[in-house]
Amino acid sequence: MMAVRAVNGCSIIRPSTCSSPSLSSLLCCFHQFRPLYSTTRSKSGCLTSNCRFQLHFNGYSGKFGVFAFHSLVDSVLEELQERRRTRRVCASNRLVLTSSGELLKDKLEKQGLRVGLLLEFKKDSERVLLAVSQKRDGKKNWMVSDQNGTTCSIKPQQITYVVPGVEDFNHTQIPEFLQKAQENLDSSLLELAWAELLEKNKSVTPDELAEMIYGIAEPLESYCAHHLLSRDEIYFSVLESKGYCSVYTPRSTDQVEELLGRKLAKETAEKELQEFIQLLYSAKARPLDAKLPRSSWISEDRIRDRIDALAAYAVDTFCSESQKRTAQTILTAAGMAKTASSALNLLIDIGYFPVHVNLDLLKLNIRTDHSEDIVLAAEDLLSESYDIDEIRRNDLTHLKVYAIDVDEADELDDALSAARLQDGRIKIWIHVADPTCLVRPGSNLDKEAMSRGTTIFLPTATYPMFPEKLAMEGMSLKQGTNCNAVTVSVVLHFDGSISEYSVENSIIRPTYMLTYESASELLHLSLEEEAELKILSEAASLRLQWRRQQGAVDTSMIETRVKVANPDEPEPHINLYVENQADPAMRLVSEMMILCGEVVATFGSFNKIPLPYRGQPQSNIDVSAFSHLPEGPVRSVAVVKTMRAAEYDFRKPIRHGVLGVPGYVQFTSPIRRYMDLLAHYQVKSFIRGDAPPFSAGQLEGIAAIVNMQHRVARKLFSSSLRYWVLEYLRRQPKERKYRALILRFIKDRIAALILVEIKSHHSVHYFPKKEVGLQASAWVLVGSQVGDEIEVQVEEAQPRDDILSLKQVAE
Repeated sequence: MMAVRAVNGCSIIRPSTCSSPSLSSLLCCFHQFRPLYSTTRSKSGCLTSNCRFQLHFNGYSGKFGVFAFHSLVDSVLEELQERRRTRRVCASNRLVLTSSGELLKDKLEKQGLRVGLLLEFKKDSERVLLAVSQKRDGKKNWMVSDQNGTTCSIKPQQITYVVPGVEDFNHTQIPEFLQKAQENLDSSLLELAWAELLEKNKSVTPDELAEMIYGIAEPLESYCAHHLLSRDEIYFSVLESKGYCSVYTPRSTDQVEELLGRKLAKETAEKELQEFIQLLYSAKARPLDAKLPRSSWISEDRIRDRIDALAAYAVDTFCSESQKRTAQTILTAAGMAKTASSALNLLIDIGYFPVHVNLDLLKLNIRTDHSEDIVLAAEDLLSESYDIDEIRRNDLTHLKVYAIDVDEADELDDALSAARLQDGRIKIWIHVADPTCLVRPGSNLDKEAMSRGTTIFLPTATYPMFPEKLAMEGMSLKQGTNCNAVTVSVVLHFDGSISEYSVENSIIRPTYMLTYESASELLHLSLEEEAELKILSEAASLRLQWRRQQGAVDTSMIETRVKVANPDEPEPHINLYVENQADPAMRLVSEMMILCGEVVATFGSFNKIPLPYRGQPQSNIDVSAFSHLPEGPVRSVAVVKTMRAAEYDFRKPIRHGVLGVPGYVQFTSPIRRYMDLLAHYQVKSFIRGDAPPFSAGQLEGIAAIVNMQHRVARKLFSSSLRYWVLEYLRRQPKERKYRALILRFIKDRIAALILVEIKSHHSVHYFPKKEVGLQASAWVLVGSQVGDEIEVQVEEAQPRDDILSLKQVAE
């Protein structure tokens, strides 16, 4: 047997006989050759080729050159490879035996504690420290001084190893001891020892391993062997432990290969994670105008998966626990808290999300684009341009037609005409776009529209129910162009009630495309050449008066609208304006739409057509109870809070008490609302002489799906609108004052308010007051009453957290 001893930095090989040492012995010891004189080691820990080694055989001293040393190494490596090939045929479930039961008992003999011992203990679940025992602390515990110079009390259960052969060790020497130990640690030695022990089917203690790999079991070497064994997760497992001593057994070849595979996979994953973290740091450091494009984050699978995990974590929509853990691992590696806001901020910092990313749009999984198949289907329809109702259309191109909508409307689906009959009565034509001349029930485009339910209008974008090109070019009404429509014509009695009506297919040629603002201005100017617009306004007044006589409730409100240009920029331009439903042009359009809905309900009822008849009970609404409140938002808010939810009947009309009409069907937005499109399918089939495509029961089932999509769209619109109004307020000077109307009191002196802003609205015409329309709450001074107008300032506005804090300004 050959022993290898390290003495004063030299490796001395002492064979037990005069014969040459065996290759088997050298296999376990060749790593321990140490330089006689000063040498260097490479980064991998191996000796460089300029080293020389002193070897002693039976007192003879000689020097081996570089060539001799490399020959030795080559021989050892060949032997190692041969043994690895041999080990692969060994049974993976081989039992590891000890010499005898008595030997195992001897190996596990418990060592007692006393003052001055060098020991290792668990400080906590993650830290293991060296310390020197100082004195007892009670019956079982010991006071120790650890490697950091800290004195503490430990339990015997915390001790993991007592370094043998140490007496009266001074804790100040621990750092030097650890430094020497670190220099001697080489995990490759553990693999060699495992190969030898597996072949011999033997277990090992730290002391025995020290003899094998270092040639001596002195305190330093024994501790190094213990360190290698106790931290090893590949080659050895604990066979048995007693007190502060453990016996380790080599794992089978199959187990080692599996564990090595896992280790390699873990190291690869860790390397990839660190590369990803460095990529994040690099992206964060880029200026705003030089951020990586979004496409660069999704071009490679490994990066895209991690980005997707962060995005899902930011909006709380992760699809699996694995994706959640991935995001948390990234945040931890980046030194960030494991919170949704951290993930969001990180994605904004690297440029993947814009600063004002719409989280609700992501959370609700809103589809913002149409699939390629749907787009191609829409293009095919446009190229065919076949109108099934062409021969049944009434030519109304001689009429002056007004299309009035908000200025950002991309698709126009209703327009108006009017004339005064010879007997003085007013005749109105309500022209509605006719998408059903292109789209058939049950087609892929129809199914797509049904799944969306509605066009979604946001301050930053519009996501249409139909593909944009089809909606804009094939379905929308266009100025100066012959357009297919469904026209509802009505003759009014002098009191505003319906005298005559008809529903027919038509061709119209829109004359004017007006915004509400421009229409109001034309009404204000009362131009003779626009007499038809004035007749429409007169008809709207008659209708409003008649509906009120039927019990209609005035719920006209101030509605805020926001248009955001360049929303992906850090500081996009915000255009805030207000829609006052009491404005003459808005009142005109809303009255005509209500009139159209009443006519279609009457038409459907008379012809027994299943339709989505919409009603709203009016019970328990005593409008006179709110007469003490000022007209406008204050009274409307109070009334609306008492109203009951709308209802549907798909067989017959039901009274719409709030509108004051006996029946109502939404019919005027078939490009934007699927429920209106359903009504068109039913009515158009009847006009054509065909059976309705849907029964009442089928309509009810479809309505349940579509109304759910409507609720999602309303929620998204509301949250997006509020976000941008808060962002608008956040940017205003802190000293700016706003007027606010007290709508009601929530509790004590905390009141619900609606903000009012004073500013010029147009270079020609000025409105004295423009309501911001945002409702909020604030503590108000004693003496303030519902309906009072007060001055407030914005203390804090945080759109991302939906925080708005107002304070009343004392006059």
